[in-house]
Amino acid sequence: MANNKLAIIGGSGLYDVEEFKNREMLSIDTAWGKPSDQILKTKYNNNEVYFLPRHGRGHFISPSKINFRANIDALKQLGVTDIVSISAVGSLKEDHSPGKFVIVDQFIDRTFARNKTFFDDEIVAHVSMAHPTSNGLMNACEEAIKSENINYQRGGIYVVMEGPQFSTLAESNLYRSWKADVIGMTNMPEAKLAREAEIRYASVSMVTDYDCWHPDHENVDVQQVIKVLLDNAAKAKNMIKNLIKNFENHIDPNDPTNNCLDVAIITAPEKRSQKTIKKLKYIAGRVLNNEN
Repeated sequence: MANNKLAIIGGSGLYDVEEFKNREMLSIDTAWGKPSDQILKTKYNNNEVYFLPRHGRGHFISPSKINFRANIDALKQLGVTDIVSISAVGSLKEDHSPGKFVIVDQFIDRTFARNKTFFDDEIVAHVSMAHPTSNGLMNACEEAIKSENINYQRGGIYVVMEGPQFSTLAESNLYRSWKADVIGMTNMPEAKLAREAEIRYASVSMVTDYDCWHPDHENVDVQQVIKVLLDNAAKAKNMIKNLIKNFENHIDPNDPTNNCLDVAIITAPEKRSQKTIKKLKYIAGRVLNNEN
């Protein structure tokens, strides 16, 4: 268990956890470029933990411009085994009111302008995304949320749109017809890349608004969203501290993420150049180095 390392990826409104006093800011280079910002390394409750603000501190990176591959590769370099994403989302259901947390277990990926795989050059891999989040990590999130008496739902579908614009009314109603729970702009391809990197992943969505489908909330206003964001962020920080304390109690040694690349890489060994193997050394070195 000592080898398990947790990272938090913070979305809109969550750029730091100021209560972490033991702080080291890390600048990481990857084969895919720079991550969104410096990664905070800290120790809390005798556990080493990392924090990365997805949009950068000060929120200067648009959803489509986030370097998701660099973010995941940088965390993998640091030995991270578990990622919990915390994201601001819009609600697609009446009972998901602003302030509610949803522990997401499924995604519908509607993005189209992003690099979605580490395996796009010479080496091809197909990982399963049937169950994109890790059950043990979701259990840890649920326990952490319950400790704060936060209104939440376990399980839900997250529609990931390209953005940065909010939905049209027609789009919002379409997603509602799919029985989706929440809508946001950032968990894809993040969840896919985490799976390719064999990092367990869970997503906690913090509802800020009703998107535009609700007759009483027809326009999504950034200022209104920010007001809810600030309240949600305070709750999220307490949840994070609880999560750091409990996540190792919920590690599943049989989680399919742990060794999913064993059955994912299809490219014949003789077609794999050393250049590409080197590029993938953190993401897939466990498998590629054993085969060479």
